[in-house]
Amino acid sequence: MGKLIKNSWALFLGYGILIVAHGLQGNLLGLRAVLENFNIIATGALMSGYFVGYFVGANVVPDLVGKVGHIRVFAAFASTASLSILLHSIIVDPYVWILGRFITGFSIISIFVVVESWLNDRATNRTRGKVLSIYMIITFVGIGLGTLLLNFNNPKNYEPFILVSLLLSIALVPILLTKRKPPTFKKTSRIKIKELYNISPLATFSMFCVGFIHPAIFTMGAVYGALMNFSVLEISLYLFLITLSGAIFQWPIGYLSDRFDRRIILVITALFGSILTVLCFFSVSVSPDFINLSTDWKTILQHVSNHRLLFYIFISLYAGMSLPLFSLNLAYVNDFLPKEKFVSAGAGMQIIFGISAMSAPFVCSFFMKYFGPNGIFIFLFIFQTLIFAFGIFRMTRRSTEENPDNTFTPMPRNITPLGMELDPDAGVDLSNKENKN
Repeated sequence: MGKLIKNSWALFLGYGILIVAHGLQGNLLGLRAVLENFNIIATGALMSGYFVGYFVGANVVPDLVGKVGHIRVFAAFASTASLSILLHSIIVDPYVWILGRFITGFSIISIFVVVESWLNDRATNRTRGKVLSIYMIITFVGIGLGTLLLNFNNPKNYEPFILVSLLLSIALVPILLTKRKPPTFKKTSRIKIKELYNISPLATFSMFCVGFIHPAIFTMGAVYGALMNFSVLEISLYLFLITLSGAIFQWPIGYLSDRFDRRIILVITALFGSILTVLCFFSVSVSPDFINLSTDWKTILQHVSNHRLLFYIFISLYAGMSLPLFSLNLAYVNDFLPKEKFVSAGAGMQIIFGISAMSAPFVCSFFMKYFGPNGIFIFLFIFQTLIFAFGIFRMTRRSTEENPDNTFTPMPRNITPLGMELDPDAGVDLSNKENKN
């Protein structure tokens, strides 16, 4: 492990700084949009702009990297991302911000592709599992720290935007100064969506729903807090708890899914997620007088509600149930495939996720407009329940299958198909690089 970190510290450090900026940027814009009295639909549209750029970039950037190289792509789009956030601070207009978010999404996926292909080049068959673990830890810690940086300065000032730009620029330094030559880029193949559905209808449908759930949690979360009159500290705290809980719950849920029928774990987590969205809704929207309790219990509930303790507990548990669904779906579809197809299947699943993610914040904004801020939980409840219901249906149509080559691997939601090659079960031949590392 020590040798691995020594050989790859520049990549990890640069990526860590970048992901902190990434964690701050999206939430900062959501919060600022509310403070600027942007229409909730416009806010949803600008948040969707990021995922549109991300989706387009995922299909364009691999060819670009193959033509001009890793270093040029990384430097160009890290600079572009840095400039994009400054554009938001100079021109406060929803249409300009939608364009800016598209540029940011395109730039960020470009950087992720470069970093993950570089990490693949550094990894060997013996170390890629460790590389993926470090990558995932840095991702969740970085996003969590980024949300806490919302307290750096008033979101209505330009300083937080300058901070994001500085972090993105600083992230360039360690990666561009690395001594190792950039790897030869190989584009990852994909399995078609129709073929994926035939392989596993449940995993495919569930990933489509997760594409609505995860972007809504992470892009509309700050918007929700601002609309509910949470303080900046309260918003950053519950966003940090979401990230932390999502990371922690990956391992126990993954462990259980490897020991029992993976569909059962998927259905149970979806069910608990549905219940917790209801609890989140009522923890901040319903007066104790609405519930038939004694006066003493009403007083206690009112006190707890005033301090939002119940909301913090429920939203943290909800994140723990919903965020591992991404990795669960990947693991479940791999249960029906030979290991040499794991990466191409993962690339196809990313396309499915991206299709729904592009519209998720925009659609969620309609729920928040017509049902109030807590409409976000109605939106999340619908897709959690759809996963649960379809999972129950599929369990009556197919018997359990086990694949000894496959186990659950925790994955950050922003990982690209190149990063999926770091999965020790993926069957990628890295033996020719053993002597290089």
